[in-house]
Amino acid sequence: MRLLRWFTRLYHQNIQLRLTIYFLFILLPLVAVSLFSTFRSQDLLVEQTTERTRTALSSSMDYIDLTLQNVEEISTVIATDSNMLRLLEKSGPGLSPQAVLNFLDLLKQLSSITSINHMISQVSIYHSPSGVLLSTTNGSKRVTNPAQQDWLAQMARFSGSGIVYTMSEEPTPEGKTFGDLIGADGISLVRVMDLNNPLRQPNLLAVTLSKAKLLNLIHSLLPSENAQIYLMNDNRKIITGSDDATAEQLSARMADEDMFTVQVNSKYYKWSLLLMQPRKEVYAKSEQMQLYTYVIIGISVLLALWISWAVYSGIASPVQKLMQGMKRAGSGNFNVKLENDRQDEFGYLTQSFNQMILDQKQLIEHGYEQQLRLAVTELKFLQTQINPHFLYNTLDSIYWAAKNYEADEISEMVLNLSRFFRLSLNKGTDTFTVEETVAHLHYYVRVQQLRFLDKFSVAYDIQEESKTIPIMKLLLQPLVENAILHGLEQRDRGGELIVRARLEDGFVHMTVTDNGVGMPQDRLRYISGELERVFAPDKPGLSLPPWENAKDLYGLRNVASRVRMVYGKRSRMEIDSREGEGTSVTVRLPLDRCKEMLQLSPERADTDNEKEAGGSV
Repeated sequence: MRLLRWFTRLYHQNIQLRLTIYFLFILLPLVAVSLFSTFRSQDLLVEQTTERTRTALSSSMDYIDLTLQNVEEISTVIATDSNMLRLLEKSGPGLSPQAVLNFLDLLKQLSSITSINHMISQVSIYHSPSGVLLSTTNGSKRVTNPAQQDWLAQMARFSGSGIVYTMSEEPTPEGKTFGDLIGADGISLVRVMDLNNPLRQPNLLAVTLSKAKLLNLIHSLLPSENAQIYLMNDNRKIITGSDDATAEQLSARMADEDMFTVQVNSKYYKWSLLLMQPRKEVYAKSEQMQLYTYVIIGISVLLALWISWAVYSGIASPVQKLMQGMKRAGSGNFNVKLENDRQDEFGYLTQSFNQMILDQKQLIEHGYEQQLRLAVTELKFLQTQINPHFLYNTLDSIYWAAKNYEADEISEMVLNLSRFFRLSLNKGTDTFTVEETVAHLHYYVRVQQLRFLDKFSVAYDIQEESKTIPIMKLLLQPLVENAILHGLEQRDRGGELIVRARLEDGFVHMTVTDNGVGMPQDRLRYISGELERVFAPDKPGLSLPPWENAKDLYGLRNVASRVRMVYGKRSRMEIDSREGEGTSVTVRLPLDRCKEMLQLSPERADTDNEKEAGGSV
């Protein structure tokens, strides 16, 4: 009790002690958070490493899947090639001169096929009647052992018209392996020749994948020298790996808790990639961070003691002034200026602070104005990139309409064309309402209907609440142009174009749908990937993407860039298509950003009040 009373009296009498205790109490949460962050970072590091490794392995596994699919397609081409089947059929049991010439011709054709896929190291064909084994790397040899001939014939009957992946270590009669028999080291795709003939001979085709090239493909994924990676088949046999580990050694390593293991399975085959790395390597950075944390905590305690003494010595007042100035500047007030009558270091800091605030204010003002001008310039540039082929196609349409139809249709086409360009210029106005946009768009659609002899119809499904929403002009025209030229033009009749607009969850959804020819899924994935690049979350809002070398998708890139630049990172542009059924493109615009664009000038009002009928061309 006496000690407690002494400490309490000292606490109330000594401001330096109080400051020291205050600083230590301030440090306690920071210390706790630092320790928690350090330990949590170790878990996050493992999670991130696992996810990053899994992503890399999945990418390589996908490439291997594509390679296997390509090899299977090549094997199908070989196994059904009529010329090769004819040469095999003409070659009898004996090695006649004609049979030798046939085999030489076969080897030439097989050698040309191996250049199609760099993963293929060898292609072999076993001719059952003569027992001759043809190989692109070893030429030809005769299998004279009856047991081996029966084994090969049995494999042909076992595989049927399907595919069997055989390891080079697969045992065959007489103590030989499959690799010794065909003269190849790797995994081989084995299938019977003449797939479509139920009365076929048991001739075998073996396409061997290069173990070295498979290893080169996955070896780059190794994060360190002590890590190992393996490609395994469905029986967990190692196809290729970074070392010569056996299946037993691999199982022992996987059971070792000191090893960090990530395995990814193939989506289409029963193959898998396995990466193993010592855990101490994974935790090395986090352990270093722990050491740094302990050092920082110790230094922080010492600094707390020193700062309490320094503050007690008389520096609290200028610090307080600087703190208040920084708070005001942090809240956005860059007109702050601190009084400074000191000549020491704090006087220099105060002067530097005042100068920094002034410089920051000028930088913000000048930088903002400069980037704003850049954004406006880029937007104007993008708006000039609308495809000029529309004008050329229209003039061409007018010519052919004059050749085939009466002048009434030509006059209607020219009238719609004039209305379209009159509203496109629109005295410098950059926005239309949704209702105006659809009316403007209809002039273009009508021109195209006349051009294509009304082979498609158009429908507008515009929600009433969305009609007054202002949007950027010339937003839908490139999308409708793509729908007509790339979708509906290739239909003979029955084409249908639908333009929709609706409000939903604070967004304006504009959709252009056609029932044209659609597009293949690989093309759809490519276009969707290009659009995702435009709307990437970390994409700067005031700069253009590096598309100088782009050779396609001009209309979509133009619309996507303008939408991303004007409506920000919440905007989206999505495309969906099915081959033979049609394509749909949706633009999603934040409603609050649309309302900010509402700038109804007198010139705009005059344009809106213009009479459409009777205009001269």
